[in-house]
Amino acid sequence: MGSFSIWHWLVVLLIVVLVFGTKKLRNVGEDLGGAVKGFKKGMDEAETEHKAQRESLETEARTDEARTVDVDAKEKQHQQP
Repeated sequence: MGSFSIWHWLVVLLIVVLVFGTKKLRNVGEDLGGAVKGFKKGMDEAETEHKAQRESLETEARTDEARTVDVDAKEKQHQQP
């Protein structure tokens, strides 16, 4: 009694189609598909934005490292005549 056979699912599907009709089920399917597409698009945009922000921070870090002066190396250069 714990699991349903294929025949049980077919009967349930037939009852759902008879109660709601194919047009309403098709509209529900289209709405659900649109929602899933919108969700995926939003996730892709957020991921793209996150990557751009991370790349910007990495570029800033590299720029800061390029500006950093090693004081020990500079002192050694001045000491050598």
